[in-house]
Amino acid sequence: MPELLENVADAALSLPVEARIGLVDKLLASLNPVDREIDAAWGAVAERRLDDLRSGRVKGIPAEEVFAETRKRKHRL
Repeated sequence: MPELLENVADAALSLPVEARIGLVDKLLASLNPVDREIDAAWGAVAERRLDDLRSGRVKGIPAEEVFAETRKRKHRL
């Protein structure tokens, strides 16, 4: 690692957890810029799905069942 990058990494790692999380968010945003339309569309989907669960229109599947089914399918391949 170049010296400057090593110094930046050391400084970042010395930050409190909340500050490191903020730094990670900024770095990721610089690699994958926010598209507000896409974020809004996904937000609407999430709200609709949450409403469906809360209203009882759909029934959730426990994670244990999903993982068990995934393991079964993996072994069949």
